[in-house]
Amino acid sequence: MRSILFIGLSFSLTFPAYAEIYKYVDEGGRVTYSNLPIKGGKKVDLPEVSSMPMPAPKPSQTTAPSNFPKVDGKTQRDRDDVRRKILEDELKTEEKALSQAQQALQEGEGVRNGNEKNYQKYLDRIQGLKDNLDLHEKNVSAIRKELAGLK
Repeated sequence: MRSILFIGLSFSLTFPAYAEIYKYVDEGGRVTYSNLPIKGGKKVDLPEVSSMPMPAPKPSQTTAPSNFPKVDGKTQRDRDDVRRKILEDELKTEEKALSQAQQALQEGEGVRNGNEKNYQKYLDRIQGLKDNLDLHEKNVSAIRKELAGLK
């Protein structure tokens, strides 16, 4: 029984990986590293690598310093209200721009300009309109997410 426990324990221990590394520089100045000896190459001595995990930060490292400025609740609520108002205004502006981008894409898809005899020019123009639409959709989504995160 002890021998099985000893074998199991010995397999569970981790040992640092060890390999000899060789460096070879050819006539052109190209450097080659290998774990196999290379004729004309030199053995490279590397420092041992530690595999210990980093310690958890101390509580004093994660809290604010004692002289850090504090804001009372009313001031913070006022700041949050101003932030919410700014975000709501930005959302209205972006929703309007999104609507205009959707309309421009719909109108643009139905028309081929005179200089677009080459079909690729038409596709490039439409892709620009689609990219603009995607940008405004992402902006609206990001602002809504930001608003949802406010208290």
